[in-house]
Amino acid sequence: MKKLSLATFALLCCAFFASTCARAQEWAKPRLDQSPRHHEWVDIKYGNRTVHAFVVYPEVKSKAPAVLVIHEIFGLTDWAREVTDEVAAAGYVAIAPDLLSSLGPKGGGSSEFASTDDAVKAVSGLNPDTVTADLNATADYVKKLPAVNGKLAVTGFCWGGGQSFRFATNRHDLSAAFVFYGPPPKDVSAITAPVYGFYGGNDARIDATIPDTTEGMKKAGKKYDPVTYEGAGHGFMRAGEDPTHTTDNDANIKAREEAWTRWKTLLKQM
Repeated sequence: MKKLSLATFALLCCAFFASTCARAQEWAKPRLDQSPRHHEWVDIKYGNRTVHAFVVYPEVKSKAPAVLVIHEIFGLTDWAREVTDEVAAAGYVAIAPDLLSSLGPKGGGSSEFASTDDAVKAVSGLNPDTVTADLNATADYVKKLPAVNGKLAVTGFCWGGGQSFRFATNRHDLSAAFVFYGPPPKDVSAITAPVYGFYGGNDARIDATIPDTTEGMKKAGKKYDPVTYEGAGHGFMRAGEDPTHTTDNDANIKAREEAWTRWKTLLKQM
């Protein structure tokens, strides 16, 4: 299987989305602020590093599975937090680590970067081993929360989609991995969880990886179930709810709705 390098993928994402990321936050934050669910920020410490993470709890009677949400290449934006809240609304304890923790200009995280380009550059330069360590620390933390029943899934979008697929090669207690328009890892042999892919039909750059990924996962005896949403572009989960996209956005809206329906069904099957 062929795999785009993380750096190449990051740069491509940057060129494609830099013009839309900033305005997306203008509508995402009010929605987040109006959520009735409990939100909190936590500091997860391991070794010499501290990861700042956003946690949202569902309003349910019993313990729930946890979902680890990996942000796009833009860092932990308001939209990334808003979609984390939506996961909690579906009945899951959702946690989104800021993988730019301590890397901001003043030693903070994603919110300290002056521009989208600055955040993209920082994310694209992250050490893959550090990303894995941050994700493992976050997963260990959320699994131990009293409100969690021990089950854990991972999901990610764009850059985070690729990271969610890669994390499945490193974390063997996952109940599922949900990959939204992200590239596959080079070696899938260590994956133990089922992997579910969500792709836009008008995203040839990422869709070109699907045939080889399907073949590689089949040869390795792994479950891989990709679905492509016709007419949707890369990033349709965000674009499909962005009210500032007033032209040619119907396919993204439809894809987002269908993807959410599928995703919720799969989450219930864990």
